[in-house]
Amino acid sequence: MSLAILPLIILGIFFLIVLTVSIVINQISRKIRGFSRQILGTESLSAGIEKMQQEYSVTPKSVSAMTSLYLPKIKADFPEFQYDEMKQRAENVLCSYLLAIDRNAPQELREGSAELRQKLKMHIGMLQDKGQIEHFEKIKLHRTEILEYRKRDGRCIITFQSALQYHYYLTEAAKGIIAGSTDMLTQSKFNVDVIYIQNREKADGKYETSVGLNCPNCGAPIGGLGHKACEYCGTPVIELNIYVWSFSDIRAVR
Repeated sequence: MSLAILPLIILGIFFLIVLTVSIVINQISRKIRGFSRQILGTESLSAGIEKMQQEYSVTPKSVSAMTSLYLPKIKADFPEFQYDEMKQRAENVLCSYLLAIDRNAPQELREGSAELRQKLKMHIGMLQDKGQIEHFEKIKLHRTEILEYRKRDGRCIITFQSALQYHYYLTEAAKGIIAGSTDMLTQSKFNVDVIYIQNREKADGKYETSVGLNCPNCGAPIGGLGHKACEYCGTPVIELNIYVWSFSDIRAVR
């Protein structure tokens, strides 16, 4: 082989490799555009992902609706239990909890046990130590349902699950917004626990500030759930059953 044609051979091999790579890239691009068009409705993958994110941001999350299963059990234990009232209270507590974080003000929490208030203060304190603020703006509730009802250790706990939306973003004093967006909505779910102390002796040590139910007349403990009168002196206690429920925990559901 003549040395004079060796560069031409090398050049030919180079162009062949470039052509092969170009063909492969074009095939991959066509497949990506076809996939994007079929799945995302657009040939641009980046535009399709952005479109999907926009749709996700405005689509409410589904809640685990177990109300029809658990409400009859709750009503059997607490005949005076007002579901609509308690659900409204749970939604109000959740919204005030998020607004308390947004405003850096624990006192904004409308009601709740000492444990819940302490959890809120610790969360805000942690953010303050980092010089950060979590923002929850334009909160809108979609749906709230009972997720669970359980009885153990002298306690009765109802867990409400709420789907809601808001504008969420995290700011830092020196950097401004470091996470989230002021424009795009965030769809979330939260669980809210409301607790009733049935047996104070069993619950002591776990919920030190929880409320037990005693007769307002003679002070005797009301031993059974949903009792309408003190078994010792006969004093009506129906009204008390509503007010001894206390909100004990709020947590985000991923």
